Amino acid sequence: MVLKQRYLLKLVLLLIAYTYVQHSYGQQLPPRPISIYTSPTQGLYFGAFYHGMAGGSVIVYPDGSRTTTGDVIQASLGYTYAPAIFEVEADPGTRVGIANWPIAVLTGSNGGTMTVQLGPADVGNSFIVTTTPPDRMQIRIGGTLTVGNSLANPVGAYNGQFSIIFIQE
Repeated sequence: MVLKQRYLLKLVLLLIAYTYVQHSYGQQLPPRPISIYTSPTQGLYFGAFYHGMAGGSVIVYPDGSRTTTGDVIQASLGYTYAPAIFEVEADPGTRVGIANWPIAVLTGSNGGTMTVQLGPADVGNSFIVTTTPPDRMQIRIGGTLTVGNSLANPVGAYNGQFSIIFIQE
């Protein structure tokens, strides 16, 4: 009988020990990699304007508004002005930084060049993704177009390209 009790006691202790061992982990699996997908959905447009001998700038803000400085005058000739829009897809809670606010060069159809300083974005220089895939978060980015005098920047259409880098932080 004493042998049976000892055997049962050992069995109970072994089961208790097994239960604790079963629920303890030496290492956990690493988190899965975070992927960020971006796509441009709208270009940055400054619209139509007039300028004189002093030049100035045209500023498009992330909210879609526009202002001018110097002797640049806004014109409503049916040309759109709007911020650039990028769509970002990532897991909710992912922190994303926007890097490389480049200066882009625009080349005119009748000669001349203008520069564009990109930024700001409606979310600042970094943001936290609030959408759940497949939904995408829209990021609006404005810019400042530097306009020279009328000799350096003749009337015409100006076009160029720029790149924005989105970084998972």
